[in-house]
Amino acid sequence: MTEPQAEKTLVHFLRHGEVHNPEGVLYGRLPGYRLSDKGEQQAKLVAEFLSGHDIARVISSPLQRAQETARPLGSMFQVDVATDDRLIEADNRFEGLKVSVGDGALRSPRHWPKLWNPFAPSWGEPYLEIAHRMLGVAHRARAAAAGREAVCVSHQLPIWTLRRYVEGKPMWHDPRRRQCSLASVTTLVFRGEQLVRVAYVEPAGGTDPRVTGA
Repeated sequence: MTEPQAEKTLVHFLRHGEVHNPEGVLYGRLPGYRLSDKGEQQAKLVAEFLSGHDIARVISSPLQRAQETARPLGSMFQVDVATDDRLIEADNRFEGLKVSVGDGALRSPRHWPKLWNPFAPSWGEPYLEIAHRMLGVAHRARAAAAGREAVCVSHQLPIWTLRRYVEGKPMWHDPRRRQCSLASVTTLVFRGEQLVRVAYVEPAGGTDPRVTGA
């Protein structure tokens, strides 16, 4: 006699939509960065994309752009949006500066000492710490939505770091090659407490990971 299969739970990690950022800075954890008009449309598009799913929990980073992305989901599934500080953007010493190629802070020699170790990285929150806090959120959401689905609204680097960690890939990576577009959904599929698969979709279409303010 075969044993019954453990229940299936999906934990979706949703990246926020496009942000209003006319100065083109790396805004990181700075307050006051809201979704652009396009970002608001992306948030609604993702809610519609997930409308046929069995969403039991919606959890968001405390930052404004993530909260605004989560709001249509809360309305769609008639659940309160919870906040978990562990979903916040990664800390970064270039916060508030322009870092685009050609005219950004990376051209200034005074910033070069921050770049000495790309593997940690030396300019911000360690990748392993990001992965651990995000995985903690994943398991808490899995337990809270057991047998159903949860959505965690976060940011590009934390989501991408989590994905690389659970897939057993090195934490260090080329930021230009991140597969985590605006309003994209990275899904961790669990059977009981065991992670069995990672899936990825782009309901709002692909975006360039090199664009500052995305």
